[in-house]
Amino acid sequence: MTDTIDWAALRAAAELARERAYAPYSHYQVGAALLDSEGRIHAGANVENASYGLCLCAERSACGRAISDGVRSFRAIFVLTQGDAPGTPCGMCRQVLAELAPGIPVRCETVSGARLDTSVDALLPLAFDAKKLT
Repeated sequence: MTDTIDWAALRAAAELARERAYAPYSHYQVGAALLDSEGRIHAGANVENASYGLCLCAERSACGRAISDGVRSFRAIFVLTQGDAPGTPCGMCRQVLAELAPGIPVRCETVSGARLDTSVDALLPLAFDAKKLT
């Protein structure tokens, strides 16, 4: 395994997931692609619900898919959104990423190519974690 991240492959997986998003209310389709430590990509899309609190973001969808596949170690996540500026993970997604993939790089990009590179730690500094439970 190399330390190089194939961002193009992650974008392609996020794009396919985004096309499959279920967003009949907001019409804001999001795709995410999570790279595990073995080089496999786990993609997810946002899934909306008429009861808005039950919506599932693409980032948590990708995390759930990876965890269901038995993966526990991650290297990067790519988030693809629409609009002029890249959308970043919401607070709930940031907390899930801080639990499952602390410190990994995060690339947020729009369909038109606007890009923001950051990290889970930068998105959620001083995150609540298991160490706080003791």
